[in-house]
Amino acid sequence: MNVNPATAKHAYEYSGKPYYFCSAGCVEKFKADPAKYLNKTPQSGLVTLGTAKPKSSDHTSTSPRTATTSVAYVCPMCPEVREPKPGACPSCGMALEPEVPAAPSARIEYTCPMHPEIVRPGPGSCPICGMALEPRTVTAAQEENPELRDMTRRFWVSLALTAPLLAIAMGSMFWPHAFMGAFVIVGDRFLPWSSILPWLEFALATPVVLWGGAPFFQRFWTSLVNRSPNMFTLIGMGTGVAYGFSVVATLAPQIFPESLRSMGGYPDVYFESAAAITTLVLLGQVMELRARSRTSAAIRALLDLSPRIAHLLNPDGSEKDIPLEQVNPGDRLRVRPGEKIPVDGVLLEGSSAIDEAMITGESTPVEKSQGNQVIGATINGTGSFVMRAERVGSETLLARIVQLVGQAQRSRAPIQSLADRVAGWFVPAVVAVAAFTFVAWSLLGPQPRLAHALVNAVAVLIIACPCALGLATPMAIMVGVGRGARAGVLIKNAEALETLEKVDTIVVDKTGTLTEGKPQLTSYSQALEDDPELLRLAASLEHASEHPLGSVVVDAAVKRGLQLSQPEEFHSVTGKGVVGVVDGRKVAVGSPALMVEVGALEKSAVLTITPPDGTVLCVAVDGKYVGNLGVADRVKPTTPEALRDLKAQGIKIVMLTGDNRIVAASLAKTLGIEEFEAEVLPEKKLEIIRKLQGQGRVVAMAGDGINDAPALAQASVGIAMGTGTDIAMESGGVILLKGDLTGILRARKLSEATMRNIRQNLFFAFVYNAIGVPIAAGVLYPFFGLLLSPIFAAAAMSFSSVSVITNALRLRNVKL
Repeated sequence: MNVNPATAKHAYEYSGKPYYFCSAGCVEKFKADPAKYLNKTPQSGLVTLGTAKPKSSDHTSTSPRTATTSVAYVCPMCPEVREPKPGACPSCGMALEPEVPAAPSARIEYTCPMHPEIVRPGPGSCPICGMALEPRTVTAAQEENPELRDMTRRFWVSLALTAPLLAIAMGSMFWPHAFMGAFVIVGDRFLPWSSILPWLEFALATPVVLWGGAPFFQRFWTSLVNRSPNMFTLIGMGTGVAYGFSVVATLAPQIFPESLRSMGGYPDVYFESAAAITTLVLLGQVMELRARSRTSAAIRALLDLSPRIAHLLNPDGSEKDIPLEQVNPGDRLRVRPGEKIPVDGVLLEGSSAIDEAMITGESTPVEKSQGNQVIGATINGTGSFVMRAERVGSETLLARIVQLVGQAQRSRAPIQSLADRVAGWFVPAVVAVAAFTFVAWSLLGPQPRLAHALVNAVAVLIIACPCALGLATPMAIMVGVGRGARAGVLIKNAEALETLEKVDTIVVDKTGTLTEGKPQLTSYSQALEDDPELLRLAASLEHASEHPLGSVVVDAAVKRGLQLSQPEEFHSVTGKGVVGVVDGRKVAVGSPALMVEVGALEKSAVLTITPPDGTVLCVAVDGKYVGNLGVADRVKPTTPEALRDLKAQGIKIVMLTGDNRIVAASLAKTLGIEEFEAEVLPEKKLEIIRKLQGQGRVVAMAGDGINDAPALAQASVGIAMGTGTDIAMESGGVILLKGDLTGILRARKLSEATMRNIRQNLFFAFVYNAIGVPIAAGVLYPFFGLLLSPIFAAAAMSFSSVSVITNALRLRNVKL
């Protein structure tokens, strides 16, 4: 196999040259006999930098299918079984599964959850806050976290050494006479237990602090070098002081005054505190890393939606299975009942009801027939159909959703600036409090003063947790954005999510937002209803027109089974309609003004032709007015209820439309909308948004067309309908995949739940530090005689970060 140096898990240098391996076993085999493998080709399992396959050669062909023409089928129990067709395993009888070749490896970048501006080519720690970096791009397979693996190993080793250390220390504390009066035989000498105890604790604590806590001291040093104090600055100082003092007290007890020495001639040592703090912080890191990995579950769930294979139809009608990565635009694919649709495309043959809940959040299956768009990763119902692939790979709707969700999760909400400002002075303030605590206990505390001063100063350093403040916002944003994606609400940036909660006015475009955006024939005049020939003539003329209202007339005639003719002398009258000759008869279709122009109506008669709720198309044949057709855009079924719910929340609704005022007024009355503007151009929509904002309103704009893009960008929050144009979706801060107003209600609930969660996190972090630091400093001692052990301080510090992340994870189950 070929190994990519950029992603190889293992490396070994031999004769000054690096070699890369896929597993630890291969490394050991190579070490045992390098010459045996160096005589082989790269297929032997190792690749040097000079022979590594360059990225440019990974995709030299324009067609991904040049590498493989079909899928092999393998047994999940017997990997050696590999068959060209599906069937049963000859060894164990299990059903064979399609083998999907691994996608070309890509370089994964790592970033900090608290500081997304920090991007590194590999895992490590953030130079600003010291937190473990995590992959910037989530993959479908949950890869092992090297940081979590390392911290877990250090924790268990440290725990094994800390447990007996605590037992010894606690025994000496609670049963001093039994411990201190004991003797230990060393050779032919009887040594008092009190003289052996510091050395035994030193032996047990040193591996824990220096090896187990090595990552903390590395981050402590980095924080000093970068002048960016953080949680690890405090941990490094606290454990370093406790351990360093104990080492000096053990190695050179004579430098301390007699008053500080115990019966064994040694001052009190704090090895157990340093080791326990390190172990507890390691436990906190393990719990935090595990919890943080769950914040990407939403993206991973989206990636898991895609099927592994597609059924490709060849030109000769034969069918074969190919990996999803090898599907090209234009390919004809068969989708069987119950299967997931492989990519975005158009249904060519057959029909079915498709479950699009995982994309739009709507549970009701959508009927699809010839010509309808189908979305990759949605689930086919009981029908079988043939589709044409249009968008594949990173161009599919699912891939774009994953990309948008990932970007939004890394964005920063304005409320985070509060935590950033506090964190800027937090660590220096804690160090100052620790120094004051040490001085106060040294001068005013009870004997032994130095011991009390040291213990309480260390407790202050350990209990403070700036990470709880820093994690409060980004963790909630990550989980909240992922939850929205599962409900068909895409949040493009954290600022939009925060602002949406404050919105008090929603401006909605009529066509495509309140209505379906598909005009339909709603009424016939008597003549056109009774005489199909008149409708056929009108439809034949409109067949040559490109106006969307003309297609409504054509569709109506086709549905009635009328045979259309080819028009002659066709002419379009801008803003009025069309005229021409059909089967030798002069036909005009358009507005009442066009009827006056062709002499079919008097001006006085125009006022009598007014549509109640849509647009009127008048028809004249051979200069005689024969009737009209009523065309209207139907209101979406979910619109009335969504508007009522929004109003119940105290939100004002303003409707904008380019339609005439009569149509707008009729629709506004039907839907109970009090404020509306008709016959508005894109520039006018922008002015209206600015006017409302000038009145102090927080305005959201919902639209789906190109003409809505400027207003979407100007609004405090732009809400783009996912059924609309790409430019509208780019302009909006929120995208509703379903494309109706119920999505706005979902987005509002998501915003409220996320912001409430952030406030809970910030409150907990602030209150925790505000209460914990004074208690650690000993403020309760004069009143209750209570002191906080550094060990309990370390446990509380670890708990604070984990509790913030755990609270954020509750957003995964919020009901929208």
